[in-house]
Amino acid sequence: MIICDDQALVREGLEMLLSLDQDIEVVATAENGFDALKLVEQHAPHLVLMDLKMPVMNGIEATREIRRKHPQVKVLVLTTYDHDDWLFDAIRAGASGYLLKDAKREEIIRAIKGTLDGKTYLDPKIAGKVMDNVISDRKIASSRLREALTDREWDVLSELAKGFTNCEIAERLHLSEGTVRNHVSAILTKLNLTDRTQAAILAVKHGLDAKQEE
Repeated sequence: MIICDDQALVREGLEMLLSLDQDIEVVATAENGFDALKLVEQHAPHLVLMDLKMPVMNGIEATREIRRKHPQVKVLVLTTYDHDDWLFDAIRAGASGYLLKDAKREEIIRAIKGTLDGKTYLDPKIAGKVMDNVISDRKIASSRLREALTDREWDVLSELAKGFTNCEIAERLHLSEGTVRNHVSAILTKLNLTDRTQAAILAVKHGLDAKQEE
C-alpha cells in the first residue's frame, strides 16, 4: 500500500505503526496527490491511504484520477476533515472507505483490511452524516427503488448493505461470484451509481441492512 499525506511526521508515524502488522506492506509514501498518482503507476499497490487537503493535488482529485486510471486500486481516506463537502466529494470520487485521524491503530488496520477485502468502511463519527447527505440528490422512494431491481438484484443489494464482499454474498445466496459481480454491475447501472460503496450507502438509507435473515 501507499501512504499519502502532506505532513512528514504523519507519513512516518503511519508507516511505522502499520509495519508492525505482518499482513500490511507499505511500498511507498507521498506528500501530495500528484506524487501518489505517480507512485501508483510505479508500484501498482492494492490500496492508497489518502489524506484529503494537500497542496499540488488534493486527495479528492487524486482519488478520482487513481480510480479512473487504476480501478483495481482501492482508496481509503484518512483525514482530519469531516466537513460535508470534503467527505461527500471523496465518496463521489470513488473512495472505498472514510476514516478520521483520531482513530486508534487497531481501527485503522481493521479499516485497511476490510477495504482490501471489498468491504465498505465508514468512521462511526461520520457514518450518519454520510448516509443522510451523500445521496440526497438521489431521492429514490423505496417503492421505486424496489421496482427498478429484479428480485435477485434486490437480494444482492441487501447483502451489500450489510457489508459483505462479493465472495460472501455468493456463499449466502448460493450463487457464483461471477454472477454476483454481474448483479452488482446491473445495480450500479440501474441506480446510476458509480461504485458499490454508494450502492451500500443507498441500501442502508433505505433500511436494507435491517432485512431479516432467511
